[in-house]
Amino acid sequence: MGKRILIIGAGGTIGGAAAAAALEAGHHVIPASRSTTPAVDLTDPASIDALFAEVAASGPVDAVVCAAGSVPFKPFAELTVDDYRAGLTDKTLGQIAVVVRGVEAVADGGSFTLTSGVLSRHPVATGTAASAVNGALESFVMAAATGLSRGIRINAVSPNVLIESPGYHASFPGFTPVPAAEVGRSVIRSVDGVETGQVFRL
Repeated sequence: MGKRILIIGAGGTIGGAAAAAALEAGHHVIPASRSTTPAVDLTDPASIDALFAEVAASGPVDAVVCAAGSVPFKPFAELTVDDYRAGLTDKTLGQIAVVVRGVEAVADGGSFTLTSGVLSRHPVATGTAASAVNGALESFVMAAATGLSRGIRINAVSPNVLIESPGYHASFPGFTPVPAAEVGRSVIRSVDGVETGQVFRL
C-alpha cells in the first residue's frame, strides 16, 4: 500500500514532477496550492493550520513535500532589505512553518522534503536574495533533523535551474539545466529512503 503524500506547491513545475514521481511509485498524492481546496498560503500560519487540519481528518500523512515559495531576483545594487525579507518570509519561513506547524500531522517514521536551490552554493548576478534564502533553508534542514522525534526525517532537494524554465536560463550562464523529472525522483529518494538532514543537490 502506498504512502499518503501531501505535496504543497503541486501546481508548479517541481511540485508537479514530484506528484508524477509519487504516483509512479504507487503513492497517494494530496495536492495543495494557493488554488486548491483548501487553499494554502505559506505566509499565513492560519492557512497552514487549516490545511493540516483538513488533511489529518482522514488520518496522518506519511510524507509532506513542499515545493512552494518565491524570491525576488534583482541585481545586488537594486535589492532592498524588504526584498530579502520578502524572500525569507515566503520561501524560507514559509517552508519552516510547514514543518513546525505540520509535524503533529505526520505519521511516525514519516518525512518532510523541502525545496531550496543551486544558488545556495553557486551565485549568479541577480540571485543574492535567493542565495541567502536557500542557504538558510538548507541550514534549517540540517539542524531540524537532530530535533525531530518519532523517527520523522527531513531533507531538502536543491536543483539547478530547470530545463522547463527557459525564461531563467539567461540568468544562469554556463549552468546545466536539469529536467524536472529528475527533481521528482530526488523527492522520492527523500520520501522512500532512510536519509535525514541531507541536501540532495542536482
